[in-house]
Amino acid sequence: MAPTEFNELHQTLGQLRQCIGTLRSQYGDARSVRRLANDLDRLDIDVAELEESPPPKVTSSAPKRDVIYVPDNKSDESAWLGAQDEGLGFHSRERTK
Repeated sequence: MAPTEFNELHQTLGQLRQCIGTLRSQYGDARSVRRLANDLDRLDIDVAELEESPPPKVTSSAPKRDVIYVPDNKSDESAWLGAQDEGLGFHSRERTK
């Protein structure tokens, strides 16, 4: 991350800290507010760790994916005879051609 990105991240965390402070003043020490504060503390720790020892930068824009062609023509339905239609609502329906 560039220094600008870290600055923006710190500003965003500061805004989040203010929002959580407002929630704490409205709802007190509610469990969900404590969890949000705990999550914010964890984010602070993670950002500090990232700043201290950043991982290597990614050089390629996106990994190349193999394209798998699936034909539109009818498949051999005999391969499915006797198969369960589990989850489709036809559990005991006989398979027909």
